[in-house]
Amino acid sequence: MKTSAPKKTARKPRADAQRNRERILEVSKQVFTRRGAEASMDEIAKRSKIGPGTLYRHFPTRDDLLAAVYISEVEKLAEAQKKFSAELPPAEALRAWMLVFIDYIAAKKIIAPALNAMAGGPSRVFQQTNRLMEEAANALASRAVASRDLRPDVDPMDMLRAIYGVSSAGSTEDWPEKARRFVDILIQGSRP
Repeated sequence: MKTSAPKKTARKPRADAQRNRERILEVSKQVFTRRGAEASMDEIAKRSKIGPGTLYRHFPTRDDLLAAVYISEVEKLAEAQKKFSAELPPAEALRAWMLVFIDYIAAKKIIAPALNAMAGGPSRVFQQTNRLMEEAANALASRAVASRDLRPDVDPMDMLRAIYGVSSAGSTEDWPEKARRFVDILIQGSRP
């Protein structure tokens, strides 16, 4: 009688391993921001207070690390959507999330050159993360439409494109403040 091998299930990472991973991602974001795609992996390990072996065990290549930093920023957006939906009225939840979206754009503008330097380009990373952003924006907007805080013809992706446009329109350092003011204009202009 033939028996099948037991299926291996993915273990949840140990708490210290998870803390190391989170610290590596935060430090990497800071280092890539300052030094670009060619930032020293040794510097990242040192500033993360781990050995190089630990860094490479979590992220075997620079591209793996770059992608993980970007993905973690998008995952923060998805988590914020859940938190705001649970804690705030619909229109306020959408507004709060759009403000977090501005912080995401700021991080993306900094890390985008490094992502573009990835072998094969960033398209696989963007494909994976665009879905998360769209789902979060649609969930928040649907809730606001259902509560009659927004018109039913409002496309949340148009709102995000508008904010992204403000970030791209000028290279001035005060674009985040302008974008934050623009969020209120978008919300007000989308009311019934």
